[in-house]
Amino acid sequence: MTNLSQPADPDSGTRSYRFYWPIVCLYVAMQLVSDVTAGKLISFAGFSVSVTVLYFPFTYIFADVLTEVYGYAKARRALWMVLICSVLAGLIYQVAVYMPAPEGFDASDAYRRVLGIVPRVLVGGWIAVFAGEISNNYVMAKMKLVFKGRHLWARTIGSTIVGQFTNTVLFYVIALYGVIPNNLLVESVLMGWILKVAVEAVMTPVTYWVVGRLKVAEKEDYFDRDTNFNPFILT
Repeated sequence: MTNLSQPADPDSGTRSYRFYWPIVCLYVAMQLVSDVTAGKLISFAGFSVSVTVLYFPFTYIFADVLTEVYGYAKARRALWMVLICSVLAGLIYQVAVYMPAPEGFDASDAYRRVLGIVPRVLVGGWIAVFAGEISNNYVMAKMKLVFKGRHLWARTIGSTIVGQFTNTVLFYVIALYGVIPNNLLVESVLMGWILKVAVEAVMTPVTYWVVGRLKVAEKEDYFDRDTNFNPFILT
């Protein structure tokens, strides 16, 4: 699909989009849900994994859609919104957990167990999310140029392979290195990575449908030919 409409500067703000912010809101919501439920373990194919392997990959689908339709700069802006909301929510959770409870309130331990995340795990999660998703977006944007906008399936899966590997390795190493045996650490990284990529692959037909509809609705199909790929620009 050729460019339908493309401003000279993706950060200029000269275009308004109908669906950009609704997608960002879903992106933020899925990240916050993943943050809260990451400690819930399930048995999957004989392995103990976080329940988030079933839906955290959707954050990468949102990132792929944003990068494909609106460009890297718009996806980077969305990622910063996700990260800021995740950090704010995480800090508020910690305050809520350690505020003194009145007599008769017996659920403090339950709140502490679910929301009282160890700072090392909390920070590891933030670093992993940012590094994983910014690398996903970068690969997605560059592959779009290389393939001249073709082979969306290869770009979404290829970028997810890189992004999810970065995310999974960083999180487990920062949060759990020295806490669990190294062989279990490696096993958890590999299994988590494979399952996350598998979810992305299974959802490829849905991604195709959403991207196609969005490009038509927004009259946009951005190619990052002159984009500043500095990940630390917030706009």
